[in-house]
Amino acid sequence: MPAQARRITLPRAARIGIATAVTGVSFALPLVTAMSAQAHTAPGAPAAPVAAAPAPAAPAAPVAAQADASYRVVSGDSLSKIADAKHVEGGWQALYAHNRSVVGADPNLIFPGQSLAIAAQAAPAAPAAPAQKPAAPAAKPQSAPQQKVQVKTEATTPGAQVQTQATVAQPAKAPAAAPVAATSGYVAPLANPVLGEAYGVAGSMWASGHHTGQDFVASTGTPVRAVANGVVVKADNGGAYGNEVEIKLADGKYAQYAHLSVIGVTVGQSVTVGQQLGLSGATGNVTGPHLHFEIRTGPEYGSDIDPVAYLRAHGVAL
Repeated sequence: MPAQARRITLPRAARIGIATAVTGVSFALPLVTAMSAQAHTAPGAPAAPVAAAPAPAAPAAPVAAQADASYRVVSGDSLSKIADAKHVEGGWQALYAHNRSVVGADPNLIFPGQSLAIAAQAAPAAPAAPAQKPAAPAAKPQSAPQQKVQVKTEATTPGAQVQTQATVAQPAKAPAAAPVAATSGYVAPLANPVLGEAYGVAGSMWASGHHTGQDFVASTGTPVRAVANGVVVKADNGGAYGNEVEIKLADGKYAQYAHLSVIGVTVGQSVTVGQQLGLSGATGNVTGPHLHFEIRTGPEYGSDIDPVAYLRAHGVAL
């Protein structure tokens, strides 16, 4: 016979404990389920707003430095030459006004070693970054405002249209400095030449019976300069010519400067076109301050040729 299953009898206290534990589990499971469902299905719970990152501020436009640069005058310099080389806005007049206490009352009289202040050009401030705008809808090609304006301008005023296109296409340029030398390598003996007594004029006041050079209007202290590259062959007092400088030019001709108040070069010195040779004056046989200028075929008196015609033949406008 099969063995009968043995019935296990538990004490009363054990049975009560088991029943209580089972009941507690049965009660806790629905509660947990309900809370979980409520957490996942709560309607209308707005999401916590996310703070937008602030747009970075546009960098401040840099302030251009406004300092004065120093320039030391060397032999051959003039205010006009320095202003041209340093691109001084306003030219030599502005440079002189800025350095009047150094130069003195005569702007034509400057000396090697003088320290001049060159006003620095202020760099343009960087434009502020434009505020960002929402993207606009794409415009139709046939209604673009730029296109309408361009077509209208071209149809009515073609000259203005050409000028507008040139302004947009070309970058802004600094104002061009006044040229100091002709393309041929020759310049006038003064920076701003004004013709005086002409070459060849007859008269008893001249030993040869005629004027052997070209006079240029110049107050005492006006810088005179080499009309071309050359070598100094005279730098001394020449009697009736007063203080004179003569240079032998590269083509074999000789350029003579007479009645100078100051001689700024020495014999044997090589000079370049535009270099200052001295200062005009009224030394020698004169009635007033001016520059007497000659071109000669040889180094001595009597070999003169028309100096204005010579300079014009080498591209100098007089």
